[in-house]
Amino acid sequence: MASCSRIIGLVRNTAPLHNYTRFSLTQFRGFRTTAIMSEEQIEELKQNPYYSKYADKIAKLQNTSPEEFLGRLSAHDERKKAVAAAAPENQRDFSFPGRPMPKMSADTSGEKSLEKIMKVDLLRDKTPEEITEIWTKFFAKQEKICAVIPAETYKIMQQRFSEFKTFLFPIPRKNGYEFVMVQFLNNEAHFTTLINFQAHKENAPECLGMVHYTELMEDKGIVLMVGEYDKDTLGEGEAHLLAIQTLRYFGQNNDKLLNHLYRFTYDITDFNHLDLIAQLESDFPQSVLPAGPA
Repeated sequence: MASCSRIIGLVRNTAPLHNYTRFSLTQFRGFRTTAIMSEEQIEELKQNPYYSKYADKIAKLQNTSPEEFLGRLSAHDERKKAVAAAAPENQRDFSFPGRPMPKMSADTSGEKSLEKIMKVDLLRDKTPEEITEIWTKFFAKQEKICAVIPAETYKIMQQRFSEFKTFLFPIPRKNGYEFVMVQFLNNEAHFTTLINFQAHKENAPECLGMVHYTELMEDKGIVLMVGEYDKDTLGEGEAHLLAIQTLRYFGQNNDKLLNHLYRFTYDITDFNHLDLIAQLESDFPQSVLPAGPA
């Protein structure tokens, strides 16, 4: 079921980011591993279709940081067991790299049109409240999230999308938090898990894509948003939480949130990922944070 609400109110240099994120993700995973791989683990690893491609990197990691290597392998085993046991979805674990997206040609980045979803002319004589109801009902039975955003709020968001083109958001996971990277392109927001970005860079698969339709921005004073998420990576609640964080950081006049954006973009050495987690826990009590899909 869609989650729709009326809201009131390319990639940067990642060398420093890569170093700190590797630390933060492994820290929150809470790995507990043995010092030796079993023969079964070694054989299973070699059967992985990506083994030959990354064999050198795997060997290097195994030699230079065996605990981290074993930790990743152990977490992978835990994920497989969880899937096999049909673990409850509200205990979603950390993500692992997926398959890269195919490279897109240069002529596929055109603006999305609201006309392809519904007839815009039929909305011209409707009030913003009526359009909100129509938009909500349209996605009610689809596995998507949607929202109706006031034009004045979205104007702020547009300006910040342009200045702060990339950012991170935390989402709660079974044993801590996982970070999701977002990149803005015109009126679109493209989300991918940080570990996928580190593995595939610009070809990282999306876990959430949001489009903001501005056709009614001037005469109706609203912007229509719809987001489609990868159900293997996110639940509806987690997708909705990412949308809400996007609104708060990019659409509200909050100096503290703006400072997070500024440090991430202009002063990465002063940026601390733990500040984002603290901010999330402050904004949303733990009891209402989604632990997984609805």
